[in-house]
Parts: sequence; C-alpha cells; structure tokens
Amino acid sequence: MPAARDDTHFGRRTVPLQDKQGLVDDVFHKVAGRYDVMNDLMSFGLHRAWKDALVARVRPSLTRPFAHVDVAGGTGDVAMRVADAGGPLTTVTLVDVNPDMLGVAEERAAKRSFSSRLTFVEANAESLPLPDSRFDAYTIAFGIRNVPRIEAALSEAYRVLKRGGRFLCLEFSRVDLPVVERIYDAYSFAAIPALGKVVTGDGAPYRYLVESIRKFPSPDSFAEMIGEAGFARVDFTRLSGGIVAIHSGWKL
Repeated sequence: MPAARDDTHFGRRTVPLQDKQGLVDDVFHKVAGRYDVMNDLMSFGLHRAWKDALVARVRPSLTRPFAHVDVAGGTGDVAMRVADAGGPLTTVTLVDVNPDMLGVAEERAAKRSFSSRLTFVEANAESLPLPDSRFDAYTIAFGIRNVPRIEAALSEAYRVLKRGGRFLCLEFSRVDLPVVERIYDAYSFAAIPALGKVVTGDGAPYRYLVESIRKFPSPDSFAEMIGEAGFARVDFTRLSGGIVAIHSGWKL
C-alpha cells in the first residue's frame, strides 16, 4: 500500500504538506514590492497600531544589550520598530524565507540608518539557523498562519529564546462581535482580492491570505499550542473587536 500522504490547507485548498511552503513563497514573491501599500489599504492603517501594540510588549532594555529576533519579518516593519524602541543597545535579527521581502527590508533599513543593528537571515521559521538560547524576545507578526508546520515553528521559537525570554505573536483572529463579523467577512472576501488586483495586478495572493485567516486556529486553540511547545504564562489579547490578537508566552 502507498504511504499515507500528509496534507494541509492552502487557503481553502487541501495540498500536500511538502507543497505548502512553495505555494506561500510564490504568494509573497508576487506582492513583495507593494506589500506595505496593501497593508495600509486593507487595514485602513490599523496594522500600524497593531504592530505598535506588539512592540510595546517587547520592552527592549535601554540599559543593557538586548537581542531580538523577528521571524517572518517581511519588509521590516516590526524589526525596525523594535530597534527604534530599544536604542543603540538593541540588535535585531530579521528572518524571512522570501528573498524578495528581505530585499525590501534591507532597502528600508538602509534608508532609516538601521542597517548596523539589523541582521537579515533568509530562513524558514521551522528550522532557524540560529543558536540555542540566544534571544531575549521573539516576535512573529502575520506570519505563523503561513507556516506549514506551526508546531515546529513554536518549538524553534522556544529553542532560540533565553530563559526568561518572551514569545509574542500578532496574528489575525476570530471576530467576536456578530455584526462586525458579517461586515468583516463581506469586506474580506469581496473587497480585498479586488483591491489587490488593482494595486498589484493580481488578486489571487490576497484571496489566499483572506482564506488562510479563516483556517487559522481559534485564539484558545492556538494558546494551547503555545503551551504545548513549552511556554509558560500563555495568554492572548484581542484587538479591534477580535480582528487580530497578540499571543504571549514565556520561556521560564
């Protein structure tokens, strides 16, 4: 008998597990150049406030060296916020599997004179080429739902954090207000792919991104996964009526 195939979701499609990363890479290759513009348009600028709220929880030290890693860091929004908040003693390693996104991040960092404190690493969240117990904090914003093996990514987050280090994840969530949920769903499935087609020339990547949000575990289920990876004091905070949530855990 043939071996059982491991499947996962890619939006609403079921695909072989080993194929998902390549499909995700293709999505972000297509949108890298206009990614930041689309974030502003899709969220009406709210993504900036959400990322500010995430970085406020990082609390990089101003008086001692602070090592931070931002995984699935894309064009560097969160990484540069952390570097700015921490000042000269803070260094940030930005990890992303997509070279096109990293290229945009490097250009942005150079323009803002952050290059000396940011390191750019092309790698998968499931297998980080980084040493054990290296970082004071780990962030991943709007990236973990695109990881084929979420459990592996959480295990890697735990591995690279120091004792006392904090895991923080900003991700789309489940809207908890029925009226808002109906409006949000209508906007997501109708407007966002259409907007993506106008801005980037292709609506398909944004159709996938909308569908991937609906497939992501509920906040309670994801919190359980974080705990199972070894993190303690796991909790989450809903923002904007549950459109997004910030998840937190500590390596104690």
